[in-house]
Amino acid sequence: MSSLLPQADTVSPRNILFIGGTGVISAAAAERVVALGHRLTILNRGRSAGRPVPDGAEVLHADVRNPYAVREVLQGREYDAVADFISFTPDHARASLDLFRGRTGQYVFISSASAYQKPPTTLPIRESTPLKNPFWKYSQDKIACEELLFEAYRDVDFPLTVVRPSHTYDRTKIAMVGGWTDIHRMRAGMPVMVHGDGTSLWTLTHSRDFAKAFVGLLGRPQAVGESYTITSDEFLPWNQIYRLFARAAGVDEPELFHVSSDTIAAHSPELGPNLLGDRSHSVVFDNSKIKALVPDYRATIPFADGAREIVEWHDQHPELQVVGEDYMELSDRLFDWSRR
Repeated sequence: MSSLLPQADTVSPRNILFIGGTGVISAAAAERVVALGHRLTILNRGRSAGRPVPDGAEVLHADVRNPYAVREVLQGREYDAVADFISFTPDHARASLDLFRGRTGQYVFISSASAYQKPPTTLPIRESTPLKNPFWKYSQDKIACEELLFEAYRDVDFPLTVVRPSHTYDRTKIAMVGGWTDIHRMRAGMPVMVHGDGTSLWTLTHSRDFAKAFVGLLGRPQAVGESYTITSDEFLPWNQIYRLFARAAGVDEPELFHVSSDTIAAHSPELGPNLLGDRSHSVVFDNSKIKALVPDYRATIPFADGAREIVEWHDQHPELQVVGEDYMELSDRLFDWSRR
């Protein structure tokens, strides 16, 4: 089995495997891995063209849900670290445990900060905050994955590290509930719906900032058996997030109106789990644990810059400027309802 290699106060893996590699957080992490001179292999189905694989990375194609196909392409290979970005259910985690036990010095499971207690009883949220989300099945499944994998760490020394990102974005992701439809409404002078009263706090982390800490923990033996939250230290009320998007879109003062998350969920069941399970609660994180492990980690991209990057990129891609008719109708209907 490949071993973790001590180097002064850091440990750098020579050979890293990403399961996934083309998502928001994994693509940024892949770019950083290659930029730092490590060997990177990306295993995926080869069906996503949204974010390019960085030059210098090896790409293997197999459906990770097919363990026989994965074993075939990984035959004879071992890794210093394996990062799994696409396990979402206990069955996925169990299959990964079978595939990578004895094949890697570190297995990094990407969980979610949405797994933390909702609503939180205290802020800031830290790794000792209980894992409990009664609203959102996605979060409940991530918790179940963690429990299964930590049991394997305790019982059979499976070299587990858990990472819990919160809302991480790149230029392709609009953080507002309505996405581009909200930008369209702002520019058209139409009222824009904000869930709750707009004062709950939210943490948005740029994927390039996330990648600094994430790649920094790969290959560190002291990270095995531990969990880490990786977010920005900046937290903003939702009203401010919407106003930053408006400013980036060239709108000085958007007309915002507020509707409770319960009401939005009642009118739009597909939005309910996300709003009730995550966005309706303030989330402020304590990043001291990851900073102690990766001392040079600091998130340096404020969301004011991130919002400009997002809007500018969408302005350059008219094909992505999709106005959702259903969300337009929902916004108009709830605006009328809010004025009664």
